[in-house]
Amino acid sequence: MKQLVILSGKGGTGKTSIAGALSHLANENGGSKSIVIADADVDAANLELILSPRYTQREDFWSGKIAAIDQELCEACGECMQVCRFDAINEASDGYSVDPFACEGCAACFYACPSEAVTMKDQLAGAWFRSDSRYGVLYHAALRPAQENSGKLVTLLKQRAKQRALDKKCDLLIVDGPPGIGCPVISALSGADVALIVAEPSKAGVHDMRRIVDTADHFDLPCVLCVNKTDLSTEGSREIEGYCRDKGLKQVGAIPFDIDVPCAMAQGQTVVAYRPDGPASLAIREMWRRIEAVLWGPE
Repeated sequence: MKQLVILSGKGGTGKTSIAGALSHLANENGGSKSIVIADADVDAANLELILSPRYTQREDFWSGKIAAIDQELCEACGECMQVCRFDAINEASDGYSVDPFACEGCAACFYACPSEAVTMKDQLAGAWFRSDSRYGVLYHAALRPAQENSGKLVTLLKQRAKQRALDKKCDLLIVDGPPGIGCPVISALSGADVALIVAEPSKAGVHDMRRIVDTADHFDLPCVLCVNKTDLSTEGSREIEGYCRDKGLKQVGAIPFDIDVPCAMAQGQTVVAYRPDGPASLAIREMWRRIEAVLWGPE
């Protein structure tokens, strides 16, 4: 079983659209490859918008702790408020209370309270789901607002997806990774065979592409790259091509700007299903053939 993780140094490069399109191509005409799909962008999951999933399992995700004050034990001494560095404790006429959105779970108030009125409670940070989609089983999640444990949730999600793929003897796990280079990205990279970096030919796109390639290099993970909306800036596209040559990085795709892509999204479809003979679809189809050769070798 192979793992392909799709990443971008920044949001908005078209990473999720490409992940959905590759899932379609793997299943086309009966499918030469059996797949499991994971949407690891848990802070802003949206792959489900084009895969039409049907929920089959939902599990709460508990992570981190927040403080809570027992009013019956509280002596209103104010020690908790004095030691809190996040202004998470509020004073009221009937004692003190904790703002759960401001609390960082540091437990300083817990240790400072002389009457042991403060407890640290487990925090419901989100939920993860297993769904049946039109292209295979999809694992996805939703992190609640202001939660900071997305790396841990990505790890959990990938573990579930990988185990499913192994149990069912699937050929491929496709992971739609989060943008950036932080902890969630590192969690998404773990165990992957190849990272597909999706770059756009803008100043920000080129800059952040370099960062994510450096991150993958740090973990000795093989990378291939595609340029999306390549015709929006010929200068930026040439810069990316030159960077690939200098780095010895294989460029597997150059996808032109195509209005069919947002039109397909509006219809809840992948672009290769919505307009299979369109310029973006043809470019993605050719890219998939090259990715297959990287993962399994040429036929």
